[in-house]
Amino acid sequence: MPNPSESIVFPALEPHNTAWLHVSALHQICYEECGNPVGLPIIVLHGGPGSGCSPNQRRFFDPRFYRIILFDQRGCGRSQPAGCTEDNTTQTLIEDIERLRSHLGIERWIVFGGSWGSTLALAYAAKYADKIAGLILRGIFLARPEELDWFLNDVRRFFPEAWNRLVDPLQPEERLDILEAFHRRIFNAPEADAVAAAKHWNSYEASIMTLLPPEPASNQPTDNVMLARARVQLHYLMNGCFLSETPLLNVIDSIRHIPAVIIQGRYDMVCPPVTALELHDIWPEAELQIIPDAGHAAFEPGIATALIEATERFKSLVAPKGRPPQQ
Repeated sequence: MPNPSESIVFPALEPHNTAWLHVSALHQICYEECGNPVGLPIIVLHGGPGSGCSPNQRRFFDPRFYRIILFDQRGCGRSQPAGCTEDNTTQTLIEDIERLRSHLGIERWIVFGGSWGSTLALAYAAKYADKIAGLILRGIFLARPEELDWFLNDVRRFFPEAWNRLVDPLQPEERLDILEAFHRRIFNAPEADAVAAAKHWNSYEASIMTLLPPEPASNQPTDNVMLARARVQLHYLMNGCFLSETPLLNVIDSIRHIPAVIIQGRYDMVCPPVTALELHDIWPEAELQIIPDAGHAAFEPGIATALIEATERFKSLVAPKGRPPQQ
């Protein structure tokens, strides 16, 4: 069945530059550039934590106008070492983004992030507000305990089958702390058992992402990819995404001047709308759009339409110096 968003987003495109940037003695991150090499720079911050970038994430932007930059965060996707959690925190990711901006010779850019990408975008903006021309945020996640409690416990009121599949491998006593149980299995169990646990963990979020049942994936990730993703995500969630001492709702005064759009699915079961509304309550300068017929996934038609409209409007809202050549 054709993806209904295919007619909404821009055509598929390939990067004209793919490279790796050493960001520490241990980590190197993979980044790519697509679209107009002299266009308005926009960087995509992927979700997860741990997911990595996908080719479809290039398609929310007019490639004739935008210099589109994607990168895989530490331990994610094509970055190396895959699944590595050492020297991997929100603070190191913030510095990686800034190091990449400097490496690419960019003065200011638009930051585009969904789910965990919205978390990282807000954290980066709080420290480097002068480097940001605009923010496009989707599916707000602020990494607070109540949000994680919703994801691991209360969602079962709406998706009991998915929750039952998640906890099926756990002993009854382990279900009292699902996060700790999966962390122990994925980090300390033999590899075959760790991979099995990672598959349970990853498939849970995938099964509650969309308003309507998701289409079966055509290409299943390898065991190594599944394990790396789960390792990075559990590492972050076990540590409160390293934001406990600097809650994101406390940093809005430093970024409220930045043009911003918040796009939120009404039936988002991963990151419920209440979080986006709380953010907007203290940041009324940002535009909030609640999409009435969508869940969490960026490629649901209503969400994809709103993201495209935002990137199109930002062409004039934060225009580059001189109109970039049309290619």
